[in-house]
Amino acid sequence: MTRLTPFSNPLLLGFDTMEKTLERVAKSGDGYPPYNIERLRPAQCGSERLRITLAVAGFTDDDLDVTTEENQLVIRGKQTEDTERDYLHRGIAARQFQRTFVLADGMRVVGAELKNGLLSVDLDRPQPEKLVRKINISVKD
Repeated sequence: MTRLTPFSNPLLLGFDTMEKTLERVAKSGDGYPPYNIERLRPAQCGSERLRITLAVAGFTDDDLDVTTEENQLVIRGKQTEDTERDYLHRGIAARQFQRTFVLADGMRVVGAELKNGLLSVDLDRPQPEKLVRKINISVKD
């Protein structure tokens, strides 16, 4: 039996990768670390700007890795075990994480900043150029 999806419409050509991305995003249910996404006021250039802020208390900039892989922003955190300390109680775990955000076409990472245990990653999307291209029609008799 064939499964019907919103992207199986014959007028939506080439959206199969988007469907796979949506399925992958729906499966990721881990809530660590918590994060905010906010829209920033437009800059003078008028491009759309977003900021993703993750709560990464206890991580240093050396413990964090921010990369873009294809159309995804991937933020990884890995803390090393501190063997010099003798804990009587350890409630703050040295936990690693990977948080992935799918980026729309044209989105680019402007920069990242770690301040007071919050990692902020700024993104923008420049206004796309309006491109109209005439396609020549060949006539064959």
